[in-house]
Amino acid sequence: MSAVGWFAGKPKEKSEKAALALRSTHERLKGHLRQGQEALSPRALRQMLEELKAVVDPQVSEVEGGRRASAMVQWHAKATAAERHDLWLLMSEQFVADPEVVKKAQADLAAAQGTPDAAAAEVRFRRATVSPRRRLLQRFSAFAQGIRFLVDVRADLLPLLKIDKRLQALDVEMEYMFSTWFDVGFLDLRRISWDSPASLIEKLIKYEAVHDIKSWADVKNRLDSDRRCYGFFHPRLPDDPLIFVEVALMDVMANSITPLLDESASAADLKKATTAIFYSISNTQLGLRGVSFGDSLIKRVVETLKDEFPKLQVFATLSPIPGFRAWLGKNAVSLLARLDKKGRSQLGRALGFEPPDTEHLLSAADKALSLDSKSPLRKFILQCAAQYLSALSADAPVGKPLDPVARFHLGNGARVERLNWGADPSPKGVKQSCGLMVNYLYDVKRLDKHRAQLTQGKIAMSGDIESLKF
Repeated sequence: MSAVGWFAGKPKEKSEKAALALRSTHERLKGHLRQGQEALSPRALRQMLEELKAVVDPQVSEVEGGRRASAMVQWHAKATAAERHDLWLLMSEQFVADPEVVKKAQADLAAAQGTPDAAAAEVRFRRATVSPRRRLLQRFSAFAQGIRFLVDVRADLLPLLKIDKRLQALDVEMEYMFSTWFDVGFLDLRRISWDSPASLIEKLIKYEAVHDIKSWADVKNRLDSDRRCYGFFHPRLPDDPLIFVEVALMDVMANSITPLLDESASAADLKKATTAIFYSISNTQLGLRGVSFGDSLIKRVVETLKDEFPKLQVFATLSPIPGFRAWLGKNAVSLLARLDKKGRSQLGRALGFEPPDTEHLLSAADKALSLDSKSPLRKFILQCAAQYLSALSADAPVGKPLDPVARFHLGNGARVERLNWGADPSPKGVKQSCGLMVNYLYDVKRLDKHRAQLTQGKIAMSGDIESLKF
């Protein structure tokens, strides 16, 4: 039973009320009886806290601290979801920086500004704000399976954050520590081929998040001579790629996923390859959410491919547009309003209903693959897609594209290059994006320029995409 199972089976409203009604560990540690859904009694909770404090005891060595942490991991493996949740709450609520020490250090820092003591005051302030929780996580990472344990714990913890905000401090601390431990400088780029261990290839099948791998023949096709697959690996997780990318080597920019996934297709002639198409990028560890290494992965892969194939000139993706169809449904009224009188009339005749409305538009959009190249509806859907790919999230800082895949590639410095009609005819592709896919172009010389533009709210787009926008 996962940690989420602790709240499972309840309506959302009741789950949130139950979570809000729960006592903090500060209250429980002072009590004598457990209440409601509390898993550990106050006595057991106090014992657990003492064991956690023993892990970070400054009087013991790193080795001994790691051994004590390992014992906690063994307890965790046998514990119920609710008992694990109690452990996480202790880690989140009880291992905090001393507010009085922080307050004094902050005051000393302010008073020292402009004096020779400023640097020393800043050091004291930084040390004061470091929570004992960070030290606790470091002790858990000290033994062989510790990092694996912490990554798995965060994966279980993330779904609970919306209904139990008491865990947020632990989550933020974990994300910070993981960003250090999984810095790209510590990661190895490895090629994954058909000759790799079967256990590793099985991981590709398990973690593939863009285009499901259906069989061993399918995965063999993706690892054929005209393909490359690379992953980032961490020394403490040597058998698990943290992220991997699948690449097709071609002589043109791909405009459809179908031939790339065709198991019967012959391998391309590598002597003629001028273009590398990144057609699938998958993160494998939910617990590492917020830790970014996709940018570095693509850069390293580009460098590796250029060394092996000097004739490669174009580096681009063939990417899904997962949020488009849902966005179209929510914004159909305003999008239809952008059409001039002639455009609305043409679209209405194509839909068989004038003036065109949301219901008829969306119904027809779900059958988009049957539209011919001159269809007014096809033109309208492409216009809407271009508009969607240029949209920024209103609930985020400037420079965050609305579409999650666009956010990744544009954040890496790519530009929106081309929309491809009917590029993903699978049920998933039609449901997500009316069958559309997009090429993001990685122009190595302009990556920094495009990133800088994005921070100012401007998305890099080709002229063809710009011309499609309303």
